Amino acid sequence: MSLSVFQSKPNSSTKGKKPFIFRISSYWLACIPLVAIILITWNTAAVAQDAKPLTPEDVQGALNTTWVLVAAILVIFMNAGFAMLEGGFCRRKNVVNVLAKNLLVFALTTIAFWAIGFSVMFSGVDSGFAGNEGFFLSSSNPAVYGLERYPQGLPVAVFFLYQAAFAGTAATIVSGAVAERIRFVSYAIFSLLLTAIAYPIAGHWIASQSGWLNVQGFHDFAGSTMVHSVGGWAALVGAILLGAREGRYTDDRVNPMPGHNMSMATLGCFILWIGWFGFNGGSELAANEAVPYIVLTTNLGGVSGALAATLTTWLRDDQPDLSMIINGTLAGFVGITAGTYVVDYFGAVFIGLVAGIMVVFAVAILDNLKIDDPVGAIAVHLVCGIWGTLAVGLFANPNNLLQRGTENAIAGLFYNGGVNQLISQIIGIAAVGAFMVIFSIATWLLIKLVFGLRVPLKAEIDGLDISEHGMEAYNGFVVESDMIGTNLNSSDS
Repeated sequence: MSLSVFQSKPNSSTKGKKPFIFRISSYWLACIPLVAIILITWNTAAVAQDAKPLTPEDVQGALNTTWVLVAAILVIFMNAGFAMLEGGFCRRKNVVNVLAKNLLVFALTTIAFWAIGFSVMFSGVDSGFAGNEGFFLSSSNPAVYGLERYPQGLPVAVFFLYQAAFAGTAATIVSGAVAERIRFVSYAIFSLLLTAIAYPIAGHWIASQSGWLNVQGFHDFAGSTMVHSVGGWAALVGAILLGAREGRYTDDRVNPMPGHNMSMATLGCFILWIGWFGFNGGSELAANEAVPYIVLTTNLGGVSGALAATLTTWLRDDQPDLSMIINGTLAGFVGITAGTYVVDYFGAVFIGLVAGIMVVFAVAILDNLKIDDPVGAIAVHLVCGIWGTLAVGLFANPNNLLQRGTENAIAGLFYNGGVNQLISQIIGIAAVGAFMVIFSIATWLLIKLVFGLRVPLKAEIDGLDISEHGMEAYNGFVVESDMIGTNLNSSDS
């Protein structure tokens, strides 16, 4: 039948209307995607009949892989949070430098961790000190990296990506403490060596099944020591060797050098907040009932830290300090990271509260010692990382929702566990601290000898954006704003 039978001759009632043929044709055109979907689905179902049926292990393996991949992306996105936080806390003339460091560091650390660090950290199942095989992800045997074969274990690629994100975080911590006066190349080289050598060695002790700290009972679920204290020790040594920013300390006075953009810093805090759910929740390395519990204890620790820092500064200074609210939040997250799996809800809140108070006084103590840390990284990551690791030996509850009825449940001093766990935590803190101080002193001094550490005085005064990068973060905007303000003042007068 010809389509012309559906046409009608134009008359007064049809004038201005489209011929019926076009309406019929549009209906058929709309059906084409639907027919395509039906055919594809039918064909897929027919092929699936001949494929191997999925087992519960296959499904669970896929879920585990998907969750850890999502968690890795969340942790990688924390680099944006660190960039915004550090950029906001620093002065306007150094913003490009801070952003460039945070962007470059993840690229550098990923390469360093792929080539050397990952194998040092996770291979060597018979070595308590460091791994020594499978460099450049060259081994196709997951057992080399301490993994079971998929679907019982994670694919090596996913596991590597997640761990590389952690390595990048350790290096980023250093960035804030040495900001506004370090040479760009010197920081880049230190980050490369930190994530290729130091972080993986300490990580092997803690995270590898054969690591000597792991074997003797040290517990650090997601890295209060392994990530935050490692970065914090390196930051402390770097800040001391660099010296304070010009004009920061005069006689017995601490001269304020406020950050240029608190909106930017607050945004960074919120990004880190969300990313921490992947940081801690992903450390379960599986999609199971433990993940929501871990995320909740993580959140309780963070919000408790924010409240404690707010009240502490409010009582001390008669005003709540936004910068301390931000750092109190991060301090709570750092503190709960080690014990998020083994503590109960009350323990998580208490750990966060103490961390929020500690970070306020730690910043003041560092200033009294004339250790200049523009963003408070040492107070947040080192001091509260140590506290969170110790807290496991105090607040680990063998009857919490995740440990109840399990073998080898961890019990802290306050839950009838005695002092054994606390001693293990102290040994781990001391061992990692001693190793990182020795490594950091040697590495910083070697870099200083070859490249120099600190920019010249004029470059520091002019700003690292111009001296190190030849550009400004707000080129034209600030000048035009200043001119507008000047014109308005002139007109008012």
